[in-house]
Amino acid sequence: MTPYDTRCTADSFARPLSAFETLMHTLSGSPATTWTHAELEEHLDAAGRELLHLLLQEHLNLRARQEEHQVRAGAGPAVTGPEGRVRPWRETGHSRWLATVFGTVRVTRVAHRGPGMGNVHPADQALSLPAGRHSTGLRRLAVTEAVRGSFDQAHDAVTRRCGNVLGKRRLEELVVAAAVDIDDFYRTAIPVPCSREMPLVVQVDGKGVVMRPEALREPTRRAAEKVATSHRGRLAPGEKPNRKRMATVACVFDTRPAPRRPHDVIHPPGGRSGERPARPGPRAENKWCTASLVRSSEQVIADAFDQAQARDPKHLRPWVVLVDGARHQLDLITAETGRRGVTVHVLLDFVHVAEYVWAAAHAFHKPGTPEAEAWAADRLTAILSGDAARAAAEMNFDATRKHLSAARRETVDACHRYLTGHLDQLHYDTALKNGWPIATGAVEGACRHLIADRLDITGARWGLAGAEAVLRLRAVVSNSHLAPYWRYHAAREHERLYPAPDQRNYTLTV
Repeated sequence: MTPYDTRCTADSFARPLSAFETLMHTLSGSPATTWTHAELEEHLDAAGRELLHLLLQEHLNLRARQEEHQVRAGAGPAVTGPEGRVRPWRETGHSRWLATVFGTVRVTRVAHRGPGMGNVHPADQALSLPAGRHSTGLRRLAVTEAVRGSFDQAHDAVTRRCGNVLGKRRLEELVVAAAVDIDDFYRTAIPVPCSREMPLVVQVDGKGVVMRPEALREPTRRAAEKVATSHRGRLAPGEKPNRKRMATVACVFDTRPAPRRPHDVIHPPGGRSGERPARPGPRAENKWCTASLVRSSEQVIADAFDQAQARDPKHLRPWVVLVDGARHQLDLITAETGRRGVTVHVLLDFVHVAEYVWAAAHAFHKPGTPEAEAWAADRLTAILSGDAARAAAEMNFDATRKHLSAARRETVDACHRYLTGHLDQLHYDTALKNGWPIATGAVEGACRHLIADRLDITGARWGLAGAEAVLRLRAVVSNSHLAPYWRYHAAREHERLYPAPDQRNYTLTV
């Protein structure tokens, strides 16, 4: 067994050893015996962080001395730069600062130089030092805190843990830089395998984010300028402030079939008897989300179908696509499935259908009455049973027979148009029989989690780069992929900063 190299260990780590002995002396002394546990925690937190800071600094100093010793001994191979030219001269004493999770340390290393050529520091590559001052660990901490809460809260959290090592503006820049490899990461990731009996579900939705004027899309920006120059005290009824940019959100997940009956979804008028309990619906498994403010809806939908394709490359599983009824989304999904040659079952979110039917019910009966509930339950049960066309025809006939007022008739007509215009997406009888989901709860939850909980906090107005980075990193965290993504990102950063002269083009796998 090769013995450990302990040369200079005692001298090199004298300062952290002294700090550790001081800490032990403090804790074993009589004053500490009267401290509360909170005072002990506070003292250990500060002293322990300083001890770790000293250990890191002394280790870097030890490596610097070892490198200088090799240079003086004339050991080590010739150093070449990224362009392949040899650096014949060596100069010691070059140092740089590095802000870490333990505090700021000084890294000293040897510079290899040549006439008319930039310096090369082999120690930088050995330590995989970043281009800027902030360490990889500090960058990950900044990203973790920034995607969780506001930038102010993230800055406060980093400062409490690491000291004053990072400014707020630089924190925002680090978050933007941390998101650059997400697309490549997911192109190389291998999804969890799944049996062919489990349906594959794709859901798409959109949600607006309040942006700064320069970050709005051009038509929205012009509309906002028009409203701003109108010199009115308030917006007209139905007029929008034009402050938001629409983000497209998509999620893909597997689910176990859970066959149901219409009355498992809609209880009969008067309530359930209790003799036949409602069967639970299908639950999402291995959920994967993506979202973007910059990429078009076509690209986000294509990304979702790429993930579905990776999960079922031979199209052996049933593919179910759930949407909220937006015509442009349906057109994009139709185009994407046609391009890939895959058969999908497109379903309309049943919650949206129910909202239209309930609005029509209130045109016939007073809201909150048993008559309105019975009317809506009858129509919704018919729709779930595959009789959407009949339900639409009946409500249209009832509106004519009862001579509804113009306003109430328009509500019924809107529901009729909605149902008849989406009959191809209302095959809920097939979906319930096969145990597929019929509502977009997964993507609705993703919109709330990815956007509302972070990008929609009170008073937030976003620039495009920062909002996109936070949104995409929140999706990575939501997918439980932050740890593997960070390893991939760190490896790619190392490749970009320290390319080998003989480096070939290859892709890292996850």
